[in-house]
Amino acid sequence: MPESFESLEARLHDLGGFIRDQRRNARLSLRKLSELAGISNPYLSQIERGLYEPSAAILKAIAKALGIAPEKLYAAAGWLDGEAASEAAPSVETAIRTDPNLTTGEKEALIGVYRGFLKNREP
Repeated sequence: MPESFESLEARLHDLGGFIRDQRRNARLSLRKLSELAGISNPYLSQIERGLYEPSAAILKAIAKALGIAPEKLYAAAGWLDGEAASEAAPSVETAIRTDPNLTTGEKEALIGVYRGFLKNREP
C-alpha cells in the first residue's frame, strides 16, 4: 500500500530533525557539514527541514561526514529497522567529534589525518 502524504511528510520531518541533531552534537555548522558531505548548503538545509527525501547515496555521504554509520540514517529515514542501526559500531570519527577534551580545530585535524590514512590504504 502506498505511503500517505502525511506519513511521508512526518517521516521526512523526523529524518531532518535527526540529521540536524547529529550535526549539532558533532558541533558542525550547516555549511561545514554540507562541505564535508559534498552537497550544497541549501539542499542540506532543505533535507534538515524535511522538504526533500534524500537518496541513499546522499544519506551515506552525510553519515560519513558526521562520522556515524549510514544504517543510522537509513533507519531514521524508515528504510531499516532500529535494530540494524543499533548493531553498527560507533566510528572513529564519532569518537573524535564527541571528545570534550579536543577543540574543534583539533577534531578537524585528527579526522583529516584519519581520512588520509584510509585513502592511502592498499586495496
